[in-house]
Amino acid sequence: MTGPVRSFGYHGGGVEAAISVEEVNRRASALGGGVTPQEIAALAGHNAYLSIEGLSAGYGKMEVVHDFSLQVGRAQSLCLIGPNGAGKSTVLHSIFGFTNIFGGRITVGDGPAKRDITALGSSQKLKQAGIAYILQDKSVFPDMSVEENLWMGGYLLESSALARQRADKVFAKYERLAARRKHPARVLSGGERRLLEISRALVMEPEILLVDEPSIGLEPRFIEMVFEILADLQKKEGKTIVMVEQNAKKGLEFADIGYVLVSGEIAMAATGDELLKNPDVGKLFLGG
Repeated sequence: MTGPVRSFGYHGGGVEAAISVEEVNRRASALGGGVTPQEIAALAGHNAYLSIEGLSAGYGKMEVVHDFSLQVGRAQSLCLIGPNGAGKSTVLHSIFGFTNIFGGRITVGDGPAKRDITALGSSQKLKQAGIAYILQDKSVFPDMSVEENLWMGGYLLESSALARQRADKVFAKYERLAARRKHPARVLSGGERRLLEISRALVMEPEILLVDEPSIGLEPRFIEMVFEILADLQKKEGKTIVMVEQNAKKGLEFADIGYVLVSGEIAMAATGDELLKNPDVGKLFLGG
């Protein structure tokens, strides 16, 4: 992409401050002097539940992320921000088994329960490692009922009866969906569709949620609702959340940890609050 970004930063602003994506990448690359393994470990409280060590991964023969590392603790949240093409979604894809991995490893678990899941396929990662991937948008089955969409989330469970039982637990938690239980998913509002996408992932009762652009395409009132739902899952149910979010301000406000990715590598890593207060991050990604 070679066109201008219509702001001094990456989101928001006016035409007079337009800069190219290449310039955003150049400035973002200069943000930090590199991130050490010790800094990454400290942000996870030296007690990582999900870890990536020295990952090189991509699609076909093309490597998109290079020697990438990540740590996030149990019931922590981490948000990845950065320019288009920085490799943010590729990190999520790699964790879930959607990429070719050329080097490095991915582990899940605490202490003796820690296991290497690098080579597992996506179905194995969902069923055996408790990792669920929530797609960007429009992943519901529009002609199926809300209830049937939830049943589809349990396709790896031992029985359809168990999938129905888990769906009932979701309806008990979210009255908004329960009221539309028998309605076709196509009649849901944008916010309700996103709630259904999140809820469908919960049918497998995962420990880790990979959330790709939760706010994309939503009105502001629904964005608030979605982030409240995610906060509830983290704080009350102890879910570990790794998120990519194009609305960098919203993502960093939500997350315990933030990474700035540039060209498949980490340019900065800090708490979400620290990145929000960083003036250089603000100029490039927060519209001010």
